[in-house]
Amino acid sequence: MAAVFRQLGLGLLLAITTAACATTGAVPRPFPGATAPPIATVPTPATDVLTTPPEATPLIATALSYRGVPYRNGGSDPSGFDCSGFVQWVFAQQGRSLPREVREQYQSGQSVDRDEVQPGDLVFFETVSRGASHVGIALGNDRFVHAPSSRGVVRVESYTVDYWNQRYVGARRLN
Repeated sequence: MAAVFRQLGLGLLLAITTAACATTGAVPRPFPGATAPPIATVPTPATDVLTTPPEATPLIATALSYRGVPYRNGGSDPSGFDCSGFVQWVFAQQGRSLPREVREQYQSGQSVDRDEVQPGDLVFFETVSRGASHVGIALGNDRFVHAPSSRGVVRVESYTVDYWNQRYVGARRLN
């Protein structure tokens, strides 16, 4: 009987940890065999606000104000965010409605070439399933703010580090 409970517990744990942020709000994980991204948190100099398009400044300020908020599977408020819940919440604070799931967010707005990404654009990555399964908000200078599960808090990273660069699938500009 104890073996059955151990097996059931292991199965439940496996089901929870293999779910994807893309469709269920669950924990995004890298592909099997991939290493977790290094912490590449980048300080946000005050001058970055000056290079941000004026219409994106309140959005960026809102997004950055949630740095340090813990990751929470399925989270969509400041008590804890998953990637798409974070993006949806930040845009909602600016009166802009977005779908809840990554794949639906990836269909929003207009596609943007990688070298044309501006602050406030959404950047998408393939982490657990084919296609977009992780999302963040571009800050400029190849940086983005997002709610990753690997270190547990909303943070700023560069999407040119190997981990994110290899998983980049595109960007969208919301009008």
